[in-house]
Amino acid sequence: MSNDHKIKVGIGFATGRKHFQRVLRSYIDNWKECGLVDNENVSLNLFVAYDLSYMGTKKTDYTAIPLDVAELIDSTHFIGLEKVKEIKQFLVENSIIEASEASMIFGKGYASSRNVIMYQAMKNKMDYLLFLDDDEYPLAVTKNVDTALWSGQHVLKTHLENIKSADITYGYHCGYISPIPSVEYSDILTEDYFRMFIRAIGNDIVNWENINKLIANGGVTYSDSRVLTDRKVLEVPEINHAKFISGSNLCINLTQPERVFPFYNPPGARGEDTFLSTCLSERKVLHVPCYAFHDGFAAYNHLLSGVLPTTLKPIKADSELVIRRFYNACIGWSRYKPLLLYITNQEEYTQKMDEMMQRLDITLSPVCQYFGTNDFQNIRRELKKYDKNVEKHFNEFIKTKSIWARIVGSL
Repeated sequence: MSNDHKIKVGIGFATGRKHFQRVLRSYIDNWKECGLVDNENVSLNLFVAYDLSYMGTKKTDYTAIPLDVAELIDSTHFIGLEKVKEIKQFLVENSIIEASEASMIFGKGYASSRNVIMYQAMKNKMDYLLFLDDDEYPLAVTKNVDTALWSGQHVLKTHLENIKSADITYGYHCGYISPIPSVEYSDILTEDYFRMFIRAIGNDIVNWENINKLIANGGVTYSDSRVLTDRKVLEVPEINHAKFISGSNLCINLTQPERVFPFYNPPGARGEDTFLSTCLSERKVLHVPCYAFHDGFAAYNHLLSGVLPTTLKPIKADSELVIRRFYNACIGWSRYKPLLLYITNQEEYTQKMDEMMQRLDITLSPVCQYFGTNDFQNIRRELKKYDKNVEKHFNEFIKTKSIWARIVGSL
């Protein structure tokens, strides 16, 4: 998209956490260390969509970037509610889209935040856009016999080495990726029951094989040393009508805007990366060898200060925080599972939904008893609610792509 030889790179954060500034500094130092900051052929530009309501933060938690950090970035773009309102108003007043359509694509939630970042990046003529999460750090951790081994990761550099020949590149994740805690099976919750429960709410990525391995590691995902040493770039295969990607450590090629799809998720759900995955049949998607450490429980902020633990604690279902995070994830999965199934397997949709309901009928009581809360019974209610609205959400998903095409065409 840019008219000169300099590569214009957008760095996108959809954030709501107070420690955003520390995460940003960590990445800036990382870019400096690998030579990108001083590379005259690369322009680094920051795009931050912030949510003040998520954790009760204030605007300056995001915008007050220290001078020594700001001077290493070519431009900064902060997107709060007022800016989103301004963007929507501009698009409506110029008859590009209607007001209801503006609210659909630039409303609330992660999908909308990612969309507004992409829009601003395109409007400012970025060539590429790298999405990073505010709870992920440029580190990889592998498991040795008796200690954790850490290595720094050149996330942005790795993406830039590969994105020119692809539509999308995405990296690997380690650490506390999954909200599923380590489970000790008993007469209350047997392995058969838990396997049936995971298969009811899971998908091609959240599947029993992956979860079983995760449980064996105490809920921790370790880096694959072969990825770190072989440095192989793999083309992502299409599985069940989707080329699965992640929402962060994700780079999108903007040089041909018409090839870019928007993010979408049903109201109150997540899965915006999964739904984007279902749009990529005719796109080249590469899995690139760089890791990000996911600090899902905010327990390892000291990593940003250079303190590297020798062991990673297992995630046990012995605290309200762990159980609540797992419960919220289950609700989120149940809210987007119907639409994902409808998109990828309409022919067997009714049959598969019936099977899910039957599995939940069998397993929800022991799951509630094991985790000490009846809240998990809400999963069935949410699944039925989103099943009832699946055609509405499918039509919104299709319409979002149409709205996005008009927006992109106006740039």
